[in-house]
Amino acid sequence: MANIREIRERIASIQQILKITNAMYLISSSKLKKARKSLDATAPYFGKLQSTIESILEHTPHTRQFYFDRRKNVPEDKRKKGYIVITADKGLCGSYNHNILRYTEQKLENASPDNCYLFVMGHVGRMYFQNRMKNKKQGYVDGEFLYTTQNPTLYRAREITELVLDKFEKKELDEVYLIYTYMMNSNQFEPKTVQLLPFSRRHFGKSPDGTMKKLPKASFVPSPEEVMADLIPNYAKGIIYGAMVEAFCCEQQARMTAMDAATNSAKDIIKELSLLYNRARQAAITQEINEVVGGASSIEE
Repeated sequence: MANIREIRERIASIQQILKITNAMYLISSSKLKKARKSLDATAPYFGKLQSTIESILEHTPHTRQFYFDRRKNVPEDKRKKGYIVITADKGLCGSYNHNILRYTEQKLENASPDNCYLFVMGHVGRMYFQNRMKNKKQGYVDGEFLYTTQNPTLYRAREITELVLDKFEKKELDEVYLIYTYMMNSNQFEPKTVQLLPFSRRHFGKSPDGTMKKLPKASFVPSPEEVMADLIPNYAKGIIYGAMVEAFCCEQQARMTAMDAATNSAKDIIKELSLLYNRARQAAITQEINEVVGGASSIEE
């Protein structure tokens, strides 16, 4: 059995760890509420954008827009595919990073190594895929795509949107996918893939099969194509921003769960150590009493 001093020092160190894990839990809880509030504040704007685009497509079913170009003349093995992957900047969030990294690897298994481009948000994912691509020589990780996932903002989402739209317009990318973690409920979340480009009319159809109503033709000034060219980038920004906030919320929820489990474990260890401390202290007191009694007996004799 360890002596009293060692047990006391260990209890003190675990109490310090308990304070840290509890503080991290509270910080993540605060960040989660703040991010949710920001998303709820901007959701009506992007919802209106979606309904406006839907209305344009319903009134002008034959409108041709560049961001809807599926480039059918490019064969499947030659299509340049870009993946925006959202991970965390740090650990201590359970299996959050592991799940999104494993999910992305599964998506890349059938991708052509020469036509696969990764745009990774988050330090953990960036370091992981840079080492992986370097060793296996599969795909390309954009080294200048240095964006943090902490405190997502519309400004950051706009920069990312402009980057991928520019590459799509220059035909450096034929398809763009967004991979992030989607929160199903407060205790369950899973990785998800959304095709960002090219857009499809099914993105905006409200019917179960994705079809759209055909309404009487309407006139737009200067033209439906010009109106869509202004609306689509803003709508794409909304999709990316929503994914960034959703992933950030999942990260904070995962960290809250991990820190709560760590706090409970620390409390359990402190209870066990307190019991050992009391036993050791009682044993020391008993030994001292025995020594006193033994000494007194020897004097009397």
